Amino acid sequence: MSSIASPKPGVSAIIHDAQDRTVPTALFLLYCYFLVDYFLHLSARIPVYPMFRPTLLLVALITLALFTQADKFKRIVKDPRLVAIWFLIGYIILSLPLVEWPGSVLRANFAEFVKAIVFLFFTAFIVDTDRRLRLIVGLWVTLQVVRVLEPLYLNLTEGYWGSGTFIGAGQFAQRLAGAPSDVINSNELGFVIVTAIPFLHFLMWGSSRWQAKLLYLALVPALLYALILTSSRGAMIALAVVALMILKESRHKAGLIIFGILVAITAWSQMSDFQKERYTSLFDESSQQHATVDGRWTGMINEFNLGMEKPIFGHGLGTTPEAKFNIAGGRAQASHNLYAELLIEIGIIGFILFMRYLWLVYDQMRQNLRRMKARAHLAGVRTSYEFRLNQALITTFWMYAVYSINYWGLSQTYWYFLGGLCVAFARSLKRNETKLPEPEPEAP
Repeated sequence: MSSIASPKPGVSAIIHDAQDRTVPTALFLLYCYFLVDYFLHLSARIPVYPMFRPTLLLVALITLALFTQADKFKRIVKDPRLVAIWFLIGYIILSLPLVEWPGSVLRANFAEFVKAIVFLFFTAFIVDTDRRLRLIVGLWVTLQVVRVLEPLYLNLTEGYWGSGTFIGAGQFAQRLAGAPSDVINSNELGFVIVTAIPFLHFLMWGSSRWQAKLLYLALVPALLYALILTSSRGAMIALAVVALMILKESRHKAGLIIFGILVAITAWSQMSDFQKERYTSLFDESSQQHATVDGRWTGMINEFNLGMEKPIFGHGLGTTPEAKFNIAGGRAQASHNLYAELLIEIGIIGFILFMRYLWLVYDQMRQNLRRMKARAHLAGVRTSYEFRLNQALITTFWMYAVYSINYWGLSQTYWYFLGGLCVAFARSLKRNETKLPEPEPEAP
């Protein structure tokens, strides 16, 4: 691992980076632009731009470019995580005649699924050097931070909120949501915040560069303040998962606990009465908003029951809103639980296939960790970028796993981009094993 063997890589690292490339620089840059277009929703910002169907066009261009170089990916295409998704795609196609609403799947829902899973394949194929891995992680995290800071800035300067919630007696309370050009509600904005924090913590606060630490100290308080303004209970639970994972990895647990208590006290003092009641309603049954907590749990149970209406093959990819409306007699809305969504849309067989993919992603993270620990005799392994990146990935995985209890995800990007990063990271570690000295044999 070049950055472990040499904490300050120079000309030799750049040469290795160039030699390792399998994808042209132009294609890598096109993928970077695709990420910017997708996450910043340029179609909503630039007039006339949407007429060109940019997202679809970019997906088509990148896919075509990869097909022209298919011979370079003979090994990576066999990666178990990619194979798991190929099986899932095949199952969805073959089971189409057996689902409740195949027409809905074909008309719109399959296209949304494809736009999500390409993040797995594009990242796994295109991010093929150490430098590109760092760049793509940095770009992705930056885009998530921008999505948070934009509505926060509008809130502070123009009083923008973007969303609200009914609190009874004919009253509504305001909640911060995504920027006007974004498409995310308050809970989704909270999800973006808790997605960015593990990467900021491990990659910036864990860095030896004081500039990175200073930027961390500027960004994280702003993100936490934005999280308070979202009043997202699910995101706050997800933040607790992140905090526990950070505590687990920390060598200064007592100091971190004290610091966390001080942050919690400060945050509580900044909350409005509505925000305080919003969060205490998670456990306070006397709270006016506790009824919405009970309603959410009841809704989840109903969604699992709905999944059992057609348990083997499901109702069809993306048809949760139709199933809720036509079968359960409720509102035509997305699922509030990924695991229930899997049962509703792709049945028990699809549920098993998707969960196998998640397990393989996590298993890859564990393999990556074992690879690095095997080189623990080398100086700087535990403080290296690679080790800290793997900490961020594992923390994010568990946060996603918990947050998915309150969030859908079969046709969302987050699980697939995380899987793509894990595959690209594993390629980086394996590629660099040949550049490291072998560990000395243990004494008999």
